[in-house]
Amino acid sequence: MGRTWVTSPGDASAARVLARCALLAAVAAAVVLMVALGAGGLLILGAGLLGLVVCAAGGWWFLAHRGAVRLFGALVAVAAPVGVLVLFAHGGLWLTALASTLCWTTALACGRSALRRARPPRLQRPVPAPRPRRAVIVMNPKSGDGKVGRFGLVERAEELGARVILLDPSAPADVAELARQAVAKGADLLGVAGGDGTQALVAAVAAEHGLPFLVVCAGTRNHFAMDLGLDRSDPARCLDALTDGEEIRVDLGDVAGRAFVNTVSFGVYADIVQSPEYRDAKTATALNRMPDLLAGDQARRLDARVDDTVLSSQQALLVSNNPYVSPEELSGAGRRARLDGGELGVLGMRVEGAVQAADVAVRGTQAEGLTVMTAHRVEVTSDEDTIPVAVDGEALRMPTPVVCSLRAGALRVLVPRDRPGVALPAPPVNWRRLVDLAFAPTERKPADATRT
Repeated sequence: MGRTWVTSPGDASAARVLARCALLAAVAAAVVLMVALGAGGLLILGAGLLGLVVCAAGGWWFLAHRGAVRLFGALVAVAAPVGVLVLFAHGGLWLTALASTLCWTTALACGRSALRRARPPRLQRPVPAPRPRRAVIVMNPKSGDGKVGRFGLVERAEELGARVILLDPSAPADVAELARQAVAKGADLLGVAGGDGTQALVAAVAAEHGLPFLVVCAGTRNHFAMDLGLDRSDPARCLDALTDGEEIRVDLGDVAGRAFVNTVSFGVYADIVQSPEYRDAKTATALNRMPDLLAGDQARRLDARVDDTVLSSQQALLVSNNPYVSPEELSGAGRRARLDGGELGVLGMRVEGAVQAADVAVRGTQAEGLTVMTAHRVEVTSDEDTIPVAVDGEALRMPTPVVCSLRAGALRVLVPRDRPGVALPAPPVNWRRLVDLAFAPTERKPADATRT
């Protein structure tokens, strides 16, 4: 978020070359298989596709069932790719398969790089920010397994002139109310050293009063800090913004009147995080609850209106403050290309069985079971009066209908001038766009372009 990215002539030229390399590598992958048809090229393609389908089906049985069926699903999910590799090795096809795979991997890598260079996100330019005189920072000593203490954040903040409100883990506090009290006493900046859920609560107060907001990445994953380009390995560097900072404006999500900085989840994940044991045993709790939530008597189906589009009977729905680059990016390493685009990202999932799971594995976002889109307003409804909702990972229940929206540019964020910055995520490969890019005419520079 620390710079403005513009497509330069050099970027455009490099993008064109990379697009041509991507197309050439894709053709090479196909040629390898065609040339090897007599030696099993068609078998390689068919076996690879079948292995992917069977692996996905096994994964569904593992997640949606218990006991013998779950064990069988795990064996199938592991055996499918192993079986494909054994088939290639036994039939002497491994070299052809390896060559085709390398060509295809190269095509995808070059394609993503070309598209990233051709159309980088237009990030806003930060503006210089005056040094705050009465900064107040809320710190959670328990967050991130004790990062506040390990990195000496209290001492560092006080050295730089900030007042620290240190939360007591044994006495839950209303951090939003603490922030409002700080504003009433004259605070000219609000900050948080804690998780994204705490960040969102204080950010809402800062936005309400038009004050700058400081993010100190002392949580566990710090997704918001990552997409702001902050140094997640050293939270103390975030405090440098107090003396050498600059300001950017980002969007702030709203779900039923509560702010969020990352995501709001409905359905399966929201149900799982409601479990008291989830915090101490995330994986075990998820595996224990999944069968009931996906196919059992606890399965919840949600309807949503995404702007003018209706989504019916969704098992899971995720709404994000600006869209992630792709559904795969919703993992722990997920990134958003920007935080000031003024749109919500929406991902809906409806997978009822092994066949649909296989369809998602093969066709990705084109599968019937996945819906990926952007919107300005999302309204989630259910037959129940209240439903579980996970807001930036925090387990809540909200009355239906639940409305998600976005307050564009509502939050002023103070960031250090010297920070790692945002790593631009690679976009999904769009082959039609790559063909257009590869064969686009070269733009000629005007003869007098260098004259002064």
